Amino acid sequence: MTNHPATTATGDIGRRIAMRRAELGLSQEDVAARTGIAPGYLRYVEQEATAAPGVATLRGLARALDTSVSALSGGEADLPAGRGQAAGHAELVELGREECWKLLSTHGVGRLALSMPEGITVVPVNYCVADGTIAFRTSPAATPAEATDTKCAFEVDEADDALSQGWSVLVRGMAHTVTDPAGVRRLDEQAYTGPWAGGERDLWLRITPSSVTGRRIVVG
Repeated sequence: MTNHPATTATGDIGRRIAMRRAELGLSQEDVAARTGIAPGYLRYVEQEATAAPGVATLRGLARALDTSVSALSGGEADLPAGRGQAAGHAELVELGREECWKLLSTHGVGRLALSMPEGITVVPVNYCVADGTIAFRTSPAATPAEATDTKCAFEVDEADDALSQGWSVLVRGMAHTVTDPAGVRRLDEQAYTGPWAGGERDLWLRITPSSVTGRRIVVG
């Protein structure tokens, strides 16, 4: 049986390489040296939408970035995290409040859990941390807006398949709309991106925490 490589949207490989490099805190020069390619070529791959590095180069980049060719080319984009095998001697450790907030502040997509007439509903939202609260934008007609003036929960997590470890942070509290023009303006300035779902989503909600808890899987 012949294996055909997964098709990838133009420019996706360069974006994934740049993102993975940033996650590891590596410069283009670092990765180029590890891969054995010129820094200028790596810049071209990351910035030029039509760049199409060969299989040998992709393999070298995957080794340098401690990932796989499939991950760089988008073959794992639609697969859930956590498919790796459980590690031996793993331990579940409770996180302190300060570390929970530190982890929350590094991410931009979380899961909002709220009560709906049809039952508990969980939806993903782009969010930011602002003044000790979780803030997100939505549309008045969208599901997340149903959290207004209700108790809800918000969760963010990370799973590392290669190391079989990860963490999760859970925030519980009341959600309210932000109506103060100055407050809306500050949130607009702090948001690093617009909602991925697109469309007109100009309603800001804040979750004021009543509790913040977290756990981490540590491999001994």
